[in-house]
Amino acid sequence: MIAAMPLMIIPFILYNLAMLGLMGDGGIPALQHDIIVLSMLSGAIWSMALGDLFIVVALVVLFFEILKASRTGSGNLLNHILSMLIFIAFLVEFLLVRDAATQVFFILMTIALIDVIGGFAVSIRSAGRDVSIGL
Repeated sequence: MIAAMPLMIIPFILYNLAMLGLMGDGGIPALQHDIIVLSMLSGAIWSMALGDLFIVVALVVLFFEILKASRTGSGNLLNHILSMLIFIAFLVEFLLVRDAATQVFFILMTIALIDVIGGFAVSIRSAGRDVSIGL
């Protein structure tokens, strides 16, 4: 049951925790706080804000979700259903919540959509290979 849980819930929860103020000031300004600031060899300063970190986390999660979709098993259908529900939660929050109307949240929602579509596509593709036609 735990293996069927979609990992895209992690960036969704992290974003909402940031909006509630549990990761800095709270609200949209929390997304712009620099988390990592590095001085490069070229002399340039590279920084990563909290919102950027959420996107990186979501992309890593997407990689693992695609890997999970390539497995065959009974929990796969449940995973797809829950992934679709998480995408719907992203969409509803994007449309109805003022603090979710940001570029970061839109990119997270797009990653969740790619997770849903990619998961179905990979599952259908791998299921087609599992079917034996008796020849």
